[in-house]
Amino acid sequence: MFKVLQKSVGPASLSLLTFRVYAAPKKDSPPKNSMKVDELSLYSVPEGQSKYMEEPRTQLEEGISQLRHHCEPYTNWCQETYSQTKPKMQSLVQWGLGSKLKKLVYPPGFMGLAASIYYPQQAITFIQVSGEKLYDWGLRGYIVIEDLWKENFQKPGNVKSSPGNK
Repeated sequence: MFKVLQKSVGPASLSLLTFRVYAAPKKDSPPKNSMKVDELSLYSVPEGQSKYMEEPRTQLEEGISQLRHHCEPYTNWCQETYSQTKPKMQSLVQWGLGSKLKKLVYPPGFMGLAASIYYPQQAITFIQVSGEKLYDWGLRGYIVIEDLWKENFQKPGNVKSSPGNK
């Protein structure tokens, strides 16, 4: 039984190995059917030396070159401005993508936009009323902050003379 196992495991294990086979001609024998490169190609190789000759510029190319030369200071300024503002904009975008504000503002905003398409008159009325309420709340908040400022931070000696205190 051991001999049977050994014979069956041997060929199976050889199938898992990988081999590289390199073929090389013998050094003694000359190649029988050697072909030249020109014979293999579909196109013939040009004979002689080829030299690159640049064509003279046309009037259009010359005009474009002058325009690019005159615009170079402006394009440099734009590139500098872009390189300065790009990191700020990327950080702002990243803040907008990863913040809780996104989850709170985007869904109601998109629902409101979709509703305004189907109900434009009601959307206009809603925006007008909401705008008035926001303005009223902002005015009330300003008055409250102004009162707190006057009560807590302005001392009687520090108050400048106002038209009502003469």
